[in-house]
Amino acid sequence: MPEVLLILMRSIAAFFLLLLMTRIMGKKQISQLTFFDYCVGITIGSIAAALSIDQNIKIMNGLVSLIIWGLFPIILAFIGMKSMIFSNITDGKATILIQNGEVLYKNLKNNLITIDELLLLLREKGTFKVSDVEMAVLETNGKLSVLLKTNQQTVTPQTLGIPLEQEHGPTVLIMDGKILKKSLENLGYSKEWLEGEVQKQGAKSIKDVFLAQIDSRGNMYVDLYEDQ
Repeated sequence: MPEVLLILMRSIAAFFLLLLMTRIMGKKQISQLTFFDYCVGITIGSIAAALSIDQNIKIMNGLVSLIIWGLFPIILAFIGMKSMIFSNITDGKATILIQNGEVLYKNLKNNLITIDELLLLLREKGTFKVSDVEMAVLETNGKLSVLLKTNQQTVTPQTLGIPLEQEHGPTVLIMDGKILKKSLENLGYSKEWLEGEVQKQGAKSIKDVFLAQIDSRGNMYVDLYEDQ
């Protein structure tokens, strides 16, 4: 068998198996990437790359290795859901770095974080003064969660006790010049009403509209293909 064809077949097999593994492992691998997940991801990628090119590796051995490295994190995740102790061993525990406005230097040292790195993490959260922080927690994925002191938190209608009307997500009625009939029917509007609304905002017909969206208060947003 020609070498190029063999590499093509091995690469296709590795690609689809890697795709399958990533779908099975779920979105947690990206959204909550721990150091353990990071190492597993690098290893799986390295195995897939070697399987595609290195002909000294038997294709079956490479596929089995990929399956093992893909299934092990899933099995460990299920065990971790049942046992908090096991989860702490594989993923680690969150660490408090600042409490009651004071830096816990022992915890910084245990996590090998310098004061400059801590200040950098705080600045990424929009906080420049340590004195403004009530608590800062280093999560297992390496991100810093910050709770500001009460007098430094953003004032919201809820904190002021001001009642607000609950607003729901907007609904798309027109996309790429086509009416989304199901959305229109769910809201109880007619096609004639929709045509009248988009004409008020400069459209000659529905086909001129790239996107039309309506919020829970009945406000219509219309974006035309041709910029005004």
